[in-house]
Amino acid sequence: MQDHQTQASSRDLPKRSRVDTGDLRELSIHDQRITYRTAGSGPVLLLIHGMAGSATTWRQVMPGLAQRFTLIAPDLLGHGRSDKPQGDYSLGAFACTLRDLLVALDHERVTVVGQSLGGGVALQFSYQYPERTERLVLVASGGLGHEVNRLLRLLSLPGSEAVLRLACAAPVREAIESVASGIARVGLRLAPVVSELWRSYASLADDATRRAFLRTLRAVVDPRGQAVSASNRLHLAAEVPTLIVWGDADPIIPVDHAHAAHASIPGSRLEIFEGVGHYPHCEAPERFVEVLSDFVETTVPARITVAAHQALRQTGN
Repeated sequence: MQDHQTQASSRDLPKRSRVDTGDLRELSIHDQRITYRTAGSGPVLLLIHGMAGSATTWRQVMPGLAQRFTLIAPDLLGHGRSDKPQGDYSLGAFACTLRDLLVALDHERVTVVGQSLGGGVALQFSYQYPERTERLVLVASGGLGHEVNRLLRLLSLPGSEAVLRLACAAPVREAIESVASGIARVGLRLAPVVSELWRSYASLADDATRRAFLRTLRAVVDPRGQAVSASNRLHLAAEVPTLIVWGDADPIIPVDHAHAAHASIPGSRLEIFEGVGHYPHCEAPERFVEVLSDFVETTVPARITVAAHQALRQTGN
């Protein structure tokens, strides 16, 4: 995607799409529909969800964060209500689309917050557009090491399309829904992480979403593990205030990646949430809001020029 002025038009979705976590809006960029949630006022936070997720993943932290910040939480292409084209689902392509979104919304610089796949996108965004990156927040982030959950490795194999189609078929979904309804009837509540996983799984019942998921997955994971790593350029993040948030019980990406990234990024902050898995923002939302707000309010936003960033790339310092 070339660096040219974005031709875009924006509108609010119908009122039935408005929720207490902000307005759900729609924007057309290069003839592709991008939906996003927005709320609050103040310094801008760009919230990037994970694979098979959507902006809804931030619903528990948006009310608290919106008291201090302007929030932009998009559905990445191939996810949520955004279009699902037969196109490029690489980290670089996602970063380009987010840059175009910010241009269309007239936001010059942002604190980039990414969870899981969104963390990999955030890293790529900060690398491609350092002049637009004030801070970097990595939440159980991809792209920081090789290891990843075995199921994702298996789904990257040829032929997984058929298996995933069967696993997401209506009878299977209905059986799971029946179990969940039974749990609710006896007065029990599903843990936040279960609800988050269910939303991701249910979204894959849609053929276009499922195809986009597999394209996205195979862009970053192969049968051996994560296929994309930012480890050899983490030193470039030293110029950007960086926060790393992880759950010590993460079953998707091991917490060791957090410690390794923290050691590789001078001046970075590390917050490990005990007893929390892959979704710290869902499993411990109050603490997440507190940690993120403190980080933004106690750090000076980066002001990096393209020329300075290019010099760092060339020298490796």
